[in-house]
Amino acid sequence: MRPRSGWVQLATVALVAVFLTVAGCSGPDQRAPTPTTAEPPKTVPASGTPSGPSPGSPIGQPRVIAHNLDTPWGVVFLPGGDALVGQRNSGRIVRLTSSGAITTLTTIHVVASGESGLLGLARSPSYQIDHLVYAYYTSSDDNRVVRFTVVGTHAGAIEPVLTGIPKGSIHDGGRIAFGPDGMLYVGTGETGNDQLAQDRNSLGGKILRVRPDGSVPGDNPFAHSPVWTLGHRNVQGLAWDSHRRMFAAEFGPDRDDEINRITAGRNYGWPIVTGRPHDPRFVDALITFPPDQNSASGLAITAGALWTGALAGTRLWRIPENADGTLGHPRALLVGRYGRLRTVGVAPDGALWVTTSNRDGRGDPSSSDDRILRIPLR
Repeated sequence: MRPRSGWVQLATVALVAVFLTVAGCSGPDQRAPTPTTAEPPKTVPASGTPSGPSPGSPIGQPRVIAHNLDTPWGVVFLPGGDALVGQRNSGRIVRLTSSGAITTLTTIHVVASGESGLLGLARSPSYQIDHLVYAYYTSSDDNRVVRFTVVGTHAGAIEPVLTGIPKGSIHDGGRIAFGPDGMLYVGTGETGNDQLAQDRNSLGGKILRVRPDGSVPGDNPFAHSPVWTLGHRNVQGLAWDSHRRMFAAEFGPDRDDEINRITAGRNYGWPIVTGRPHDPRFVDALITFPPDQNSASGLAITAGALWTGALAGTRLWRIPENADGTLGHPRALLVGRYGRLRTVGVAPDGALWVTTSNRDGRGDPSSSDDRILRIPLR
């Protein structure tokens, strides 16, 4: 996912003063001044106790609705409230009810190695008519997006939509989502070959935009190309707010995990710059985090805030959104309580569903991992 060796050397007194001014991250719900935004973060006292969310928390008590899964990655909700959940290493997709009943839907043959395998899932915006579900996975040749029909507990044949995305054992991207314009957006990684991110002829290190059938829209910023934005290291979360503004979560190297505002045709800097360099050639991140407190993966927007799961940071971040699309001061929730948190989705009833990722080779799994949590919002 990212090299960590440099972080030990960076953990100096100076960085502690910048990033770690609140001591003690053991509570499940604390305000943390660690991320950096356009304005200097304010130091806010920690709150909460290890037993559950504090009285002033924006979330209610989480409930485990599924357990003993193997690295659940993609989650997509169907009309009626059921969800499809994909498991990275096995390629197994299950149908899960809100009460926790699980039925195997299908298994996609994946070639999983390291961070690759069955990754994102998305539902067609015309699902009530076409019953199509989309998946991003690693084949023997590439990373690719495919689609298939879902009727009840039966899945149809797989149809390729977008192929030729570079694959590797790291930085495979994998998040897919339909935007408010009805187009399919695909977050990719540069597979550890960072030069791909600046190569407009490569699909690696990009956010891509295609029609539901995989063809290139005529209003994409680069003629006849699915590339929407470039200069990304490893895009892991995609979401839109109520004003159709697009945001993405992205892994940094040994610094600068990023939340970005996405604008067509722009360059987000990797590997030339990271974070907020104020270089006019590139787009500054809206907010950055030290990787040991984030590794931002899934991203969702609801109830006036961005919500992102933290892998290395083992917490859920709530980042308030201002009316103009700028971001306020983040707040850390559920710190250390469930281990590595990957995907965050908004269920039809307004609750968050969050997947753990403790069996992904980097976690410390409990006997019931991996789990899916239902988290009500207050």
